[in-house]
Amino acid sequence: MRKPSPNDVAELAASLGRDLDERQAMLLAEYLGTLAKWNRSMNLVGADRWRDALSNLVADSWHLADFLVELSLPDSPRTLDLGAGAGLPGIPLRVFWEAGEYTLVEIRKKRVAFMRFVLAHMRLERTVVAGCRVEELPQGSFPVDLVLSRAFMPWDDLLALVGPWLTPEGSCVVMANEKPPREFPGWTITGVAGYPAPGGRRYFWSLSPASISK
Repeated sequence: MRKPSPNDVAELAASLGRDLDERQAMLLAEYLGTLAKWNRSMNLVGADRWRDALSNLVADSWHLADFLVELSLPDSPRTLDLGAGAGLPGIPLRVFWEAGEYTLVEIRKKRVAFMRFVLAHMRLERTVVAGCRVEELPQGSFPVDLVLSRAFMPWDDLLALVGPWLTPEGSCVVMANEKPPREFPGWTITGVAGYPAPGGRRYFWSLSPASISK
């Protein structure tokens, strides 16, 4: 995976239907270039080429940014990104969606080191890494307005875990490869969006506890 230039990134994004401004192209090139370098020794992601990483992984982040803008969230939400891995979708997401305070939660030390290194170079504001299990997050981390998860755990276990963490109007957003089930006991679906991706469509589900949903 060679290091791309901002122009390389902007051209591929445009072919995927996303126009990037100069800052976005520069930041994504920095992220993808650093991912390329670290991936050679750490196997952070399966994509061997930066083009595949952008098309298969980073593109999810700009679709997610569009989805989050449509949700009923505070102007400055507190967000937890569970099982952040190599910073996907969270780090590219912060290039497009800069609202509030964003915490990437990851227990694996090499991935924590990678995320902290790349964040230091990208200088994304109010974006930090918590290198611990979710159960070990300090009490000051809660409540939060938004929880994000991509394949962190089965959705029913995830909802049971995060429900007590949310503010009265908080949301949990699940990234999935299928439409949501028709019913979530104790929860209300507050938003669903699908978008084209390599291998088929992907989806975002937004859910809030039924007792607090509008």
